[in-house]
Amino acid sequence: MPSEISPTARALRALEVLQTRPGTTANELADRLGVTERAARRYVEILREAGIPVSSARGPHGGYRLGRGTRLPPVTFTQTEALGLVMAVLDGHPDADGDDLVGAALGKVIRALPEDVGRQAALLREHASAAPDRHAARPDTAVTSDLVAAIAVRRRVLVTYRGESGSEWVAEVDPWAVVVRYGRWYLLCHSHRAGATRTYRVDRVLAVERTSQAFVPPVDLDPVAALEEHLGTGWRFTTRVVFDAPLADVAPWVGAQMGRLEAVGDGCVLVGSTRNPAMYAQEWLASVPHPFRVEGGPELQEAVRALAERFAAAVRDT
Repeated sequence: MPSEISPTARALRALEVLQTRPGTTANELADRLGVTERAARRYVEILREAGIPVSSARGPHGGYRLGRGTRLPPVTFTQTEALGLVMAVLDGHPDADGDDLVGAALGKVIRALPEDVGRQAALLREHASAAPDRHAARPDTAVTSDLVAAIAVRRRVLVTYRGESGSEWVAEVDPWAVVVRYGRWYLLCHSHRAGATRTYRVDRVLAVERTSQAFVPPVDLDPVAALEEHLGTGWRFTTRVVFDAPLADVAPWVGAQMGRLEAVGDGCVLVGSTRNPAMYAQEWLASVPHPFRVEGGPELQEAVRALAERFAAAVRDT
């Protein structure tokens, strides 16, 4: 219960909040501590009395901030937090071992934990296994860092990109966001080369050069939703699939990466594009349990025809 938390514990919690969220207001600090605003101000005074410099300022960019040069206590984890961290690493990076960058970092964190907490975290890491995601593709950390830094200051960049075929080109883009989706990292951006929204796989970005040109991202941008919307656009092969079923029945089986689904009469039509017609047919269309016909493009029609013949041959009488 909140009443059982000691003033010392709340003061330390206040220090943690100010460390991770500079500019926190008294009202925000009160919400995070579960106390009144007056009490939150008192905990700030306790920190000051303990020799920790905490400055305050009014206005939209005000709030509490720790003074420069403040020496903070080392980061500590509860057992639940430590185990949660190990589980998250194994889930997102199942092949992390001692020789791997992430594995080495995790090892350092575990060794820095208190003995009782670290023992449980080490046991979990040693005896828990995760199956690698064959679709996962982890980008270069330096490239990712350069992209995120450009996003933070809203500066246009030149990205050197390698396509699936191995060809390379330079694209001038406004980097809106980096989105992680099912083990793959994507750059959501406006491409000046294409004059449209594009999604680039970060693991295929070879270099990033920041320019002095500023940009303004779309108002109310939802990076995840925008990524899903544009994953099915801009690819080499166009697709058009008509379903003989209501949109409400088909929609749960159609991902945004397959294209745009619209109602047409008593059925619906899916319009999009793909870089891999065979994958589109085998992994996506074949899983939809509703009648459909492929009206375009010719590459997808051929892929569906080949798949149908293969399935038919599998049950043909001999």
